[in-house]
Amino acid sequence: MMNHKPLIIILSLVVPILVGLLYITPKFSGVEIDFLPLLNATINGTVFFTLIFAIKAIKNGNKELHQKLIYISLILSTIFLVSYVIHHATHDPVSYGGEGFLKYFYYFILISHIALSAIIIPLVLVTLSRALKENFEE
Repeated sequence: MMNHKPLIIILSLVVPILVGLLYITPKFSGVEIDFLPLLNATINGTVFFTLIFAIKAIKNGNKELHQKLIYISLILSTIFLVSYVIHHATHDPVSYGGEGFLKYFYYFILISHIALSAIIIPLVLVTLSRALKENFEE
């Protein structure tokens, strides 16, 4: 079986660094792809439901459906990441315009979302690696 650990480490470090660089590098101008935020939201919503159905499938003992739904989720999440990078490489960040409690609540959600998105990469990759090796006990 292939050792996925080096690839997991590399991707777990490189992806968050590259995404972080999007916020400090110059943007590509002249590109009109304003539909990407809607596409990203649609993809994320779809992934949410495919993961819910994947959990339900495995709890019902349907390993084949579970596996298919997980692969769909992984593919859609990869498309989301590419779309996210393209959007943020071509558009400046938008500041939140609210005030008071909602502003602090928004930034709390945003910061925790950013931190968790970096943490989830190695977790997903390790889990995928174990599944590919059919190591379901860990």
